[in-house]
Amino acid sequence: MRLWTGLGNPEPGMSRHRHNIGFMAVDEIARRHGFSPWRKRFRGETSEGVIGGQKILLLKPMTYMNRSGDSVQQAAQFFKIAQDDITVFHDELDLAFGKLRIKRGGGAAGHNGLRSMDKCLPGPDYWRVRMGIGHPGHKDRVTGHVLGNFAKAEEPELERWLEAIADAAPLLAKKEHEAFMTKVALLAA
Repeated sequence: MRLWTGLGNPEPGMSRHRHNIGFMAVDEIARRHGFSPWRKRFRGETSEGVIGGQKILLLKPMTYMNRSGDSVQQAAQFFKIAQDDITVFHDELDLAFGKLRIKRGGGAAGHNGLRSMDKCLPGPDYWRVRMGIGHPGHKDRVTGHVLGNFAKAEEPELERWLEAIADAAPLLAKKEHEAFMTKVALLAA
């Protein structure tokens, strides 16, 4: 089993915030691939399904960003999921909007959700789907940018991007990371 976690904040008014792009990604994956209805457990919401022959547990921690690791740890521990089988979808300031990169391990780069996961898991060696939200230009504007909704002009591209991620998910399930990134880029273009 693989654990795919989308990071975000659970408040309904925050659902379209840039910081919630991880939630948006796993929601689209669940919808597109006919996953089970979301249910509450592990201090979050989970949905299960199969993609590319792999059983996938989707998780949206309902602990707020700063405590996301608690939820991920509970799910990983319950199902005995190795870190190499954990993938987190999260917003990334250092990538332009619409750009996506995957890496294993690394630092939190100021991201509180990743920092929480690093504390709660045996280490930082899980997979990260870094979803670019762009940088507002000055550090004083970061909080408002991250906790703000996507611009109306960005919405069509955002929807194409989320659909592309869901469509390319079978490659991610097979751990064909380069092929996944390429397919997302081609489909979202």
